[in-house]
Amino acid sequence: MKIAILGAGNVGCAVSADLTMHGHEVTLIKTSHSMHDDNFKFLLENDGKMTLDEFGSIKSARIHKLSRDIVDIKGAEIVGIFIQSNFHEELIKRISPYMQDGQILLINPGYLSTAYVLRHCEGKKVIIAEAESSFIDGRIIAPGYFHVGFRNVRNPIGIYPSARKEEAIVKLEQLGERFVYLDSVIEAALHNPNLIVHTVGSVMSIPRIEKAKGDFCLYQEAYTRDNPATWNILESLDAEKMDVLANLGFDRVSYVEACKYRNSLDDRMDAKEVFLDYAEMPTRAKGPTVVDSRYISEDVPQGLVMMEALGKALNIGTPIASSLIALSSAALGRDLRAEGRTVERLGIGNIEKILKDYNRK
Repeated sequence: MKIAILGAGNVGCAVSADLTMHGHEVTLIKTSHSMHDDNFKFLLENDGKMTLDEFGSIKSARIHKLSRDIVDIKGAEIVGIFIQSNFHEELIKRISPYMQDGQILLINPGYLSTAYVLRHCEGKKVIIAEAESSFIDGRIIAPGYFHVGFRNVRNPIGIYPSARKEEAIVKLEQLGERFVYLDSVIEAALHNPNLIVHTVGSVMSIPRIEKAKGDFCLYQEAYTRDNPATWNILESLDAEKMDVLANLGFDRVSYVEACKYRNSLDDRMDAKEVFLDYAEMPTRAKGPTVVDSRYISEDVPQGLVMMEALGKALNIGTPIASSLIALSSAALGRDLRAEGRTVERLGIGNIEKILKDYNRK
Protein backbone atom coordinates (compact mmCIF):
# COMPACT_ATOMS: atom_id res chain seq x y z
CA MET A 1 0.00 0.00 0.00
CA LYS A 2 1.22 3.53 -0.77
CA ILE A 3 1.37 5.68 2.37
CA ALA A 4 2.48 9.28 2.87
CA ILE A 5 3.61 10.40 6.34
CA LEU A 6 3.59 14.14 7.04
CA GLY A 7 6.02 14.96 9.83
CA ALA A 8 9.58 13.66 10.21
CA GLY A 9 9.92 13.96 13.97
CA ASN A 10 10.15 11.16 16.51
CA VAL A 11 6.85 9.46 15.76
CA GLY A 12 6.72 10.16 12.04
CA CYS A 13 10.13 8.57 11.48
CA ALA A 14 9.35 5.58 13.71
CA VAL A 15 5.99 4.92 12.08
CA SER A 16 7.51 5.30 8.60
CA ALA A 17 10.15 2.70 9.41
CA ASP A 18 7.61 0.41 11.06
CA LEU A 19 5.22 0.53 8.10
CA THR A 20 8.12 -0.04 5.70
CA MET A 21 8.97 -3.19 7.67
CA HIS A 22 5.35 -4.26 7.17
CA GLY A 23 5.90 -4.11 3.42
CA HIS A 24 4.33 -0.75 2.58
CA GLU A 25 5.69 1.87 0.19
CA VAL A 26 6.17 4.89 2.45
CA THR A 27 6.92 8.50 1.51
CA LEU A 28 8.16 10.50 4.51
CA ILE A 29 7.56 14.23 4.09
CA LYS A 30 9.35 16.83 6.23
CA THR A 31 6.86 19.68 6.69
CA SER A 32 9.15 22.30 8.30
CA HIS A 33 12.72 23.12 9.31
CA SER A 34 11.88 23.64 12.98
CA MET A 35 13.13 20.33 14.43
CA HIS A 36 14.98 17.11 13.57
CA ASP A 37 16.70 18.50 10.47
CA ASP A 38 19.90 16.63 11.40
CA ASN A 39 18.00 13.35 11.44
CA PHE A 40 16.31 14.08 8.11
CA LYS A 41 19.69 14.99 6.58
CA PHE A 42 21.04 11.64 7.79
CA LEU A 43 18.12 9.81 6.16
CA LEU A 44 18.70 11.67 2.88
CA GLU A 45 22.39 10.77 2.93
CA ASN A 46 21.82 7.14 3.89
CA ASP A 47 19.15 5.96 1.45
CA GLY A 48 16.33 6.43 3.99
CA LYS A 49 17.83 4.04 6.55
CA MET A 50 15.96 4.24 9.87
CA THR A 51 16.73 1.86 12.74
CA LEU A 52 14.31 0.87 15.49
CA ASP A 53 15.79 -0.44 18.76
CA GLU A 54 12.91 -2.20 20.48
CA PHE A 55 13.91 -3.72 23.82
CA GLY A 56 17.14 -5.09 22.37
CA SER A 57 15.67 -6.17 19.03
CA ILE A 58 17.34 -3.94 16.45
CA LYS A 59 15.85 -3.72 12.96
CA SER A 60 16.43 -1.29 10.11
CA ALA A 61 14.27 -0.23 7.20
CA ARG A 62 14.95 1.89 4.13
CA ILE A 63 12.07 4.31 3.72
CA HIS A 64 10.99 4.37 0.06
CA LYS A 65 11.04 8.14 -0.51
CA LEU A 66 12.03 11.26 1.43
CA SER A 67 10.56 14.61 0.50
CA ARG A 68 9.95 18.18 1.59
CA ASP A 69 7.14 18.67 -0.95
CA ILE A 70 3.59 18.13 0.32
CA VAL A 71 2.41 17.53 -3.24
CA ASP A 72 3.84 14.04 -2.76
CA ILE A 73 0.73 13.04 -0.83
CA LYS A 74 -0.89 12.54 -4.24
CA GLY A 75 -1.42 8.90 -5.03
CA ALA A 76 -1.16 7.72 -1.43
CA GLU A 77 -4.04 5.60 -0.16
CA ILE A 78 -3.38 6.74 3.40
CA VAL A 79 -1.98 10.16 4.36
CA GLY A 80 -0.79 10.36 7.96
CA ILE A 81 -0.33 13.57 9.95
CA PHE A 82 2.29 13.11 12.68
CA ILE A 83 3.16 16.64 13.76
CA GLN A 84 2.34 18.61 16.91
CA SER A 85 -1.35 19.43 16.97
CA ASN A 86 -0.58 23.17 17.35
CA PHE A 87 0.19 23.13 13.62
CA HIS A 88 -2.60 20.84 12.37
CA GLU A 89 -4.86 23.52 10.95
CA GLU A 90 -2.06 25.23 9.04
CA LEU A 91 -0.89 21.89 7.57
CA ILE A 92 -4.42 20.75 6.70
CA LYS A 93 -4.97 24.02 4.87
CA ARG A 94 -1.67 23.52 2.97
CA ILE A 95 -2.42 19.97 1.88
CA SER A 96 -6.09 20.52 1.02
CA PRO A 97 -5.46 21.29 -2.71
CA TYR A 98 -3.65 17.95 -3.07
CA MET A 99 -6.02 15.70 -1.12
CA GLN A 100 -7.85 13.26 -3.39
CA ASP A 101 -11.21 11.54 -3.16
CA GLY A 102 -10.96 8.15 -1.48
CA GLN A 103 -7.86 8.90 0.55
CA ILE A 104 -7.78 8.25 4.30
CA LEU A 105 -6.37 11.12 6.35
CA LEU A 106 -4.96 9.56 9.53
CA ILE A 107 -4.31 12.14 12.26
CA ASN A 108 -2.30 11.04 15.28
CA PRO A 109 -3.18 12.38 17.74
CA GLY A 110 -6.30 14.13 16.55
CA TYR A 111 -7.62 16.50 19.25
CA LEU A 112 -10.69 16.94 17.02
CA SER A 113 -8.76 18.11 13.95
CA THR A 114 -11.62 16.59 11.92
CA ALA A 115 -13.23 20.02 12.36
CA TYR A 116 -10.30 21.64 10.52
CA VAL A 117 -10.57 19.09 7.71
CA LEU A 118 -14.27 19.90 7.32
CA ARG A 119 -13.40 23.59 7.08
CA HIS A 120 -10.46 23.43 4.68
CA CYS A 121 -11.21 20.30 2.63
CA GLU A 122 -14.86 20.98 1.88
CA GLY A 123 -16.00 18.98 -1.11
CA LYS A 124 -13.17 16.46 -0.81
CA LYS A 125 -14.49 12.92 -0.37
CA VAL A 126 -11.82 11.85 2.10
CA ILE A 127 -12.14 9.64 5.16
CA ILE A 128 -10.78 11.02 8.42
CA ALA A 129 -9.30 8.76 11.11
CA GLU A 130 -8.31 10.25 14.46
CA ALA A 131 -6.16 8.26 16.87
CA GLU A 132 -6.03 8.68 20.65
CA SER A 133 -2.27 8.37 21.04
CA SER A 134 1.00 7.46 19.35
CA PHE A 135 1.31 3.87 18.18
CA ILE A 136 5.01 3.78 19.11
CA ASP A 137 6.42 5.69 22.09
CA GLY A 138 10.10 6.62 22.17
CA ARG A 139 12.78 9.03 20.99
CA ILE A 140 15.30 9.54 18.21
CA ILE A 141 18.51 9.21 20.24
CA ALA A 142 20.92 9.59 17.32
CA PRO A 143 20.44 10.41 13.62
CA GLY A 144 18.62 7.48 12.02
CA TYR A 145 18.21 5.64 15.34
CA PHE A 146 14.94 5.46 17.29
CA HIS A 147 14.74 3.90 20.76
CA VAL A 148 11.30 2.35 21.33
CA GLY A 149 9.99 2.86 24.86
CA PHE A 150 6.56 1.30 24.49
CA ARG A 151 3.95 0.04 22.04
CA ASN A 152 0.23 0.09 22.69
CA VAL A 153 -1.43 -3.32 22.60
CA ARG A 154 -4.53 -1.58 21.19
CA ASN A 155 -4.81 1.68 19.25
CA PRO A 156 -8.31 3.19 19.54
CA ILE A 157 -9.29 5.25 16.54
CA GLY A 158 -12.39 7.15 15.41
CA ILE A 159 -13.64 7.35 11.81
CA TYR A 160 -15.52 10.16 10.03
CA PRO A 161 -17.89 9.90 8.27
CA SER A 162 -19.40 6.86 9.94
CA ALA A 163 -21.01 5.74 6.67
CA ARG A 164 -17.51 4.95 5.36
CA LYS A 165 -16.25 3.22 8.50
CA GLU A 166 -16.18 -0.28 7.03
CA GLU A 167 -14.38 1.00 3.93
CA ALA A 168 -11.77 2.62 6.17
CA ILE A 169 -11.32 -0.50 8.29
CA VAL A 170 -10.45 -2.61 5.25
CA LYS A 171 -7.49 -0.35 4.47
CA LEU A 172 -6.43 0.50 8.03
CA GLU A 173 -6.24 -3.16 9.01
CA GLN A 174 -3.50 -3.62 6.41
CA LEU A 175 -1.22 -1.35 8.45
CA GLY A 176 -0.82 -3.91 11.23
CA GLU A 177 -1.10 -1.26 13.96
CA ARG A 178 -3.55 -3.09 16.28
CA PHE A 179 -6.47 -0.73 15.69
CA VAL A 180 -9.75 -0.89 17.57
CA TYR A 181 -12.60 1.31 16.41
CA LEU A 182 -14.44 3.92 18.44
CA ASP A 183 -17.90 5.31 17.75
CA SER A 184 -16.55 8.82 17.27
CA VAL A 185 -13.56 11.04 16.59
CA ILE A 186 -14.79 13.05 19.60
CA GLU A 187 -14.05 10.07 21.84
CA ALA A 188 -10.57 9.83 20.33
CA ALA A 189 -10.01 13.55 20.96
CA LEU A 190 -11.06 13.51 24.61
CA HIS A 191 -9.32 10.22 25.39
CA ASN A 192 -5.96 11.53 24.23
CA PRO A 193 -3.98 10.60 27.36
CA ASN A 194 -1.76 13.67 27.11
CA LEU A 195 -4.77 15.92 27.79
CA ILE A 196 -4.87 14.49 31.32
CA VAL A 197 -1.46 13.12 32.24
CA HIS A 198 0.85 15.64 30.55
CA THR A 199 -1.00 18.71 31.72
CA VAL A 200 -1.42 17.85 35.41
CA GLY A 201 2.01 16.28 35.79
CA SER A 202 3.93 19.07 34.08
CA VAL A 203 2.07 22.03 35.60
CA MET A 204 2.38 20.61 39.11
CA SER A 205 6.09 19.92 38.48
CA ILE A 206 7.12 23.34 37.10
CA PRO A 207 9.65 24.09 39.92
CA ARG A 208 11.17 20.62 39.60
CA ILE A 209 11.45 20.94 35.78
CA GLU A 210 13.29 24.25 36.18
CA LYS A 211 15.58 22.93 38.92
CA ALA A 212 16.39 19.65 37.15
CA LYS A 213 17.73 21.35 33.99
CA GLY A 214 16.93 18.38 31.78
CA ASP A 215 17.16 15.60 34.36
CA PHE A 216 13.44 15.07 34.94
CA CYS A 217 11.06 12.26 33.97
CA LEU A 218 7.43 13.24 34.37
CA TYR A 219 6.05 9.72 34.55
CA GLN A 220 8.56 8.49 37.09
CA GLU A 221 8.45 11.57 39.33
CA ALA A 222 4.99 13.14 39.09
CA TYR A 223 3.12 9.83 39.05
CA THR A 224 4.28 7.44 41.72
CA ARG A 225 2.51 5.53 44.44
CA ASP A 226 3.83 8.19 46.86
CA ASN A 227 2.07 11.15 45.15
CA PRO A 228 -1.60 10.92 46.18
CA ALA A 229 -2.24 14.68 46.00
CA THR A 230 -1.13 14.91 42.36
CA TRP A 231 -3.29 11.90 41.62
CA ASN A 232 -6.29 13.60 43.23
CA ILE A 233 -5.86 16.54 40.84
CA LEU A 234 -5.63 14.16 37.88
CA GLU A 235 -8.85 12.40 38.89
CA SER A 236 -10.66 15.73 39.32
CA LEU A 237 -9.64 16.80 35.82
CA ASP A 238 -10.61 13.40 34.50
CA ALA A 239 -14.06 13.74 36.06
CA GLU A 240 -14.56 16.97 34.11
CA LYS A 241 -13.60 15.18 30.89
CA MET A 242 -16.11 12.42 31.63
CA ASP A 243 -18.82 15.02 32.34
CA VAL A 244 -18.28 16.44 28.85
CA LEU A 245 -18.30 12.99 27.26
CA ALA A 246 -21.48 11.96 29.08
CA ASN A 247 -23.29 15.16 28.12
CA LEU A 248 -22.45 14.48 24.48
CA GLY A 249 -23.92 11.00 24.79
CA PHE A 250 -20.75 8.95 25.14
CA ASP A 251 -19.69 6.53 27.87
CA ARG A 252 -17.96 7.82 31.01
CA VAL A 253 -14.59 6.12 30.54
CA SER A 254 -11.89 7.20 32.99
CA TYR A 255 -8.31 7.97 32.12
CA VAL A 256 -7.01 4.83 33.84
CA GLU A 257 -9.57 2.58 32.15
CA ALA A 258 -8.69 4.04 28.74
CA CYS A 259 -5.00 3.60 29.58
CA LYS A 260 -5.54 -0.01 30.58
CA TYR A 261 -7.43 -0.69 27.35
CA ARG A 262 -4.55 0.69 25.29
CA ASN A 263 -1.73 -0.82 27.30
CA SER A 264 -2.79 -4.17 28.74
CA LEU A 265 -4.48 -7.37 27.59
CA ASP A 266 -4.86 -8.62 31.19
CA ASP A 267 -8.46 -7.85 32.19
CA ARG A 268 -7.73 -8.95 35.75
CA MET A 269 -5.33 -6.10 36.49
CA ASP A 270 -6.41 -2.97 38.35
CA ALA A 271 -6.55 -0.05 35.91
CA LYS A 272 -4.58 2.35 38.10
CA GLU A 273 -1.88 -0.27 38.64
CA VAL A 274 -1.57 -0.69 34.87
CA PHE A 275 -0.84 3.02 34.56
CA LEU A 276 1.60 3.09 37.49
CA ASP A 277 3.47 0.12 36.05
CA TYR A 278 3.59 1.96 32.72
CA ALA A 279 4.88 5.11 34.44
CA GLU A 280 7.62 3.19 36.26
CA MET A 281 9.02 1.48 33.16
CA PRO A 282 12.81 1.95 33.02
CA THR A 283 12.53 2.76 29.30
CA ARG A 284 10.58 5.96 29.99
CA ALA A 285 12.30 8.88 28.28
CA LYS A 286 13.21 11.98 30.27
CA GLY A 287 11.07 15.03 29.81
CA PRO A 288 9.85 17.64 29.76
CA THR A 289 13.27 19.22 29.95
CA VAL A 290 11.94 22.80 29.92
CA VAL A 291 8.66 24.33 31.09
CA ASP A 292 7.77 25.65 27.62
CA SER A 293 7.55 22.18 26.09
CA ARG A 294 4.81 20.34 24.21
CA TYR A 295 3.60 18.90 27.53
CA ILE A 296 2.21 22.38 28.24
CA SER A 297 2.47 24.43 25.02
CA GLU A 298 0.65 21.74 23.00
CA ASP A 299 -1.55 19.82 25.40
CA VAL A 300 -2.93 22.83 27.27
CA PRO A 301 -4.14 24.94 24.29
CA GLN A 302 -4.98 22.04 21.99
CA GLY A 303 -6.36 19.71 24.68
CA LEU A 304 -7.54 21.53 27.80
CA VAL A 305 -8.77 24.63 25.96
CA MET A 306 -10.77 22.37 23.63
CA MET A 307 -12.29 20.52 26.59
CA GLU A 308 -13.05 23.76 28.44
CA ALA A 309 -14.66 25.21 25.30
CA LEU A 310 -16.90 22.17 24.84
CA GLY A 311 -17.81 22.38 28.52
CA LYS A 312 -18.83 26.03 28.20
CA ALA A 313 -20.95 25.26 25.14
CA LEU A 314 -22.70 22.55 27.17
CA ASN A 315 -22.96 24.65 30.37
CA ILE A 316 -20.64 22.23 32.18
CA GLY A 317 -18.13 23.61 34.65
CA THR A 318 -14.47 22.67 34.16
CA PRO A 319 -12.74 24.49 37.06
CA ILE A 320 -9.67 22.24 37.18
CA ALA A 321 -9.08 22.55 33.44
CA SER A 322 -9.60 26.30 33.62
CA SER A 323 -7.16 26.59 36.54
CA LEU A 324 -4.49 24.60 34.73
CA ILE A 325 -4.94 26.80 31.65
CA ALA A 326 -4.57 29.94 33.77
CA LEU A 327 -1.48 28.63 35.58
CA SER A 328 0.12 27.51 32.32
CA SER A 329 -0.54 30.87 30.69
CA ALA A 330 1.01 32.67 33.66
CA ALA A 331 4.05 30.37 33.65
CA LEU A 332 4.71 30.85 29.93
CA GLY A 333 3.74 34.52 29.88
CA ARG A 334 1.21 34.22 27.09
CA ASP A 335 -2.51 33.57 26.69
CA LEU A 336 -2.86 29.89 25.81
CA ARG A 337 -6.59 30.30 25.25
CA ALA A 338 -5.79 32.68 22.40
CA GLU A 339 -3.70 29.87 20.84
CA GLY A 340 -6.18 27.13 21.62
CA ARG A 341 -9.03 25.12 20.13
CA THR A 342 -12.04 27.19 21.05
CA VAL A 343 -15.48 26.39 19.67
CA GLU A 344 -15.13 29.44 17.43
CA ARG A 345 -11.81 28.25 16.02
CA LEU A 346 -13.00 24.69 15.47
CA GLY A 347 -16.31 25.98 14.12
CA ILE A 348 -19.60 25.26 15.85
CA GLY A 349 -21.06 24.09 12.54
CA ASN A 350 -18.22 21.60 12.08
CA ILE A 351 -18.67 20.23 15.60
CA GLU A 352 -22.40 19.88 14.99
CA LYS A 353 -21.73 17.94 11.77
CA ILE A 354 -19.48 15.53 13.64
CA LEU A 355 -22.07 14.99 16.38
CA LYS A 356 -24.91 14.58 13.91
CA ASP A 357 -22.92 11.99 11.99
CA TYR A 358 -22.84 9.84 15.12
CA ASN A 359 -26.48 10.51 15.97
CA ARG A 360 -25.55 12.52 19.04
CA LYS A 361 -26.89 15.79 20.44
